[in-house]
Amino acid sequence: MNKTCDLHTHTTASDGQYTPTELAGLAKARGLDLLAVTDHDTIAGVAEAQRAGNTLGLTVIRGVELSAKDYPNCHILGYGFRDGDTELARLCEQFRAGRDERKYKIVEFLREKGVELDLTEVEEIAGGEVIARPHFAQVMVKHGYVSTNREAFDRYLDTEEFRQRVKRFKADAKTCVEAIKAAGGKVSLAHPYQMGLPDGELEELVGRLKGWGLDAIECYYPKYTPEQQAFYLHLAEKYHLHQTGGSDFHGERVKPDVELAALELEMGWLLSR
Repeated sequence: MNKTCDLHTHTTASDGQYTPTELAGLAKARGLDLLAVTDHDTIAGVAEAQRAGNTLGLTVIRGVELSAKDYPNCHILGYGFRDGDTELARLCEQFRAGRDERKYKIVEFLREKGVELDLTEVEEIAGGEVIARPHFAQVMVKHGYVSTNREAFDRYLDTEEFRQRVKRFKADAKTCVEAIKAAGGKVSLAHPYQMGLPDGELEELVGRLKGWGLDAIECYYPKYTPEQQAFYLHLAEKYHLHQTGGSDFHGERVKPDVELAALELEMGWLLSR
C-alpha cells in the first residue's frame, strides 16, 4: 500500500510556523495522501490536524517526536497511537513541564552572553504550550543579535556549554519506545545522523531499540548524504525494520530551506489495524 506522504512535520503546537489546520492545508496542496504531525514532545496539535484532514480528504496520522536523553539529538518518532489517558500522554506532560522550566534558564543563559530578551515576546511567538529554542532564535533574529535562526543555534542555543548548563527533562529511549508501544503505536528512529555516532555505535543502538519494540527507521530525510541513506536502508533490511521518511518541516520562517516532502512509501504496516 504505497502512499504519497510526509511522516515528519511540526506545527505551532511545538516549534512550527503553521497551525495544525494550516499544515493540513499545505499538505493537501502538496498532493499528499498521508501526513503525520510529529510535534516535539507533545500531541496537542494532532486532533486539530485530523479534523482538518477529514475535511480535506487527507489522512492525518497521530504522531509525536520524543526527545531521548541517551545521546544528543536522539529523537524517537511515534505513530498511530491511541488517544486518552496513556503513559505516552503522561510522558508528554512531563516533557511540557520540563520545557516550561527550561525557558527561564534559557533567558538567564542568554543574558549572561549579552543577549537581552523579553520572555513574554518569546511566548507570544510560540503561541502554543511548548516553548522551544526556535522561538528564542526568532526573537534573537528580530532584535539583530543574530542574522539567522541557524546562527542563533550555532553561537548560543546548541553549543556544548548550552547543553551542559541549560538542561530539561528527557526520558531515556527505552521509556520513549515503550510508552508509544503501550499506547498501541508504531516507533521509528528519527534522523540518526544527528546523534553523530560512528556506524558501529549506531548499529548497536538500533539493535537495542529493536529489542524494545522499534518498528522502523527514518531512511529518507533532506539532509542525508547518499552514504548515510544507504547505511540506514541497510540497517532497515538487516534488522527487519520498515522505512519511514519526512521533511522535518517547520515552515519557512523557522527552516527556510525545508519544504514539505512528497515521498512514495509503503504504508500498509502503519495503516492496518
